[in-house]
Amino acid sequence: MGQPDIPLSLDELRELSRWSADCAERVLPLVDDPRPREAIAAVREFAGGGARTKAIRMTAFAALKAAGELTDPAAEAAARAAVGAAGSAYLHPFAAATQVKHIVAAAQYAAYAEELAAGDPAAGDAVVRWAVERVPDVVRDVLARYPDGTPGRGRLGELHRQVETSLRQPSTS
Repeated sequence: MGQPDIPLSLDELRELSRWSADCAERVLPLVDDPRPREAIAAVREFAGGGARTKAIRMTAFAALKAAGELTDPAAEAAARAAVGAAGSAYLHPFAAATQVKHIVAAAQYAAYAEELAAGDPAAGDAVVRWAVERVPDVVRDVLARYPDGTPGRGRLGELHRQVETSLRQPSTS
């Protein structure tokens, strides 16, 4: 038996992709490789009304490859934030906890990248606050349709929990 469907429109995916790209773009200066930038550019095109094309997936895979080749942990995390941004365009409309990663990954990895670059967990916490302050209400509404995510362990898991928990709180705007 499959997962139940969740209502999800292209406009909602575009808003999610735009916010995710904003999160990932924040840490692009940490990466000296063009592939993460290309992934963000591809998802920004979709967020701006373009088609959800194979180019988004291809640039996401290229950014993932870049992340695996980078030796600086902060740069690797920044590249993974770009992968998360591109992946946001492919949030699936079925009720699975694993889908939440498509919503929180860009913010989670951007926070981790900033934290690693600064050598201070407070820097990651600050990025989470920054991302949550800028999230469109539609992204909160989309997340509310999904079951709780599967954050994983360690600091990355904690950042996932922070982003997800904060986004599940009512907006203060």
